[in-house]
Amino acid sequence: MIQTKKIKIKFKRSRRKFKTKKKTQLRPIVPILANRDYTKRTLTPGTIDYKNVVLLRRYISSQGKILPRRISGLTAKKQRNMSRAIKNARILGLIPFVRRAAHQENF
Repeated sequence: MIQTKKIKIKFKRSRRKFKTKKKTQLRPIVPILANRDYTKRTLTPGTIDYKNVVLLRRYISSQGKILPRRISGLTAKKQRNMSRAIKNARILGLIPFVRRAAHQENF
């Protein structure tokens, strides 16, 4: 019969304490577009096109950025199509990449 010894393994506990998260005050959320309804928008098929500049301008912010889906109210598929159409229109020069300042804006 083989005798086995019990081996005791001691794990050292770290004396280092975990850092606690600093409590910061939450800043109030400011909506990008104040007076905007947040219902899902329905667009008829074929309206999203890079040539339809009037429609594309409704989905661009005052700084010239593409509005996110939660604000524009489009479905995921329509949002992808809209962003692709806006990018194509920008490349062709139908829509500027960045808006001018308010006093210079003739857009």
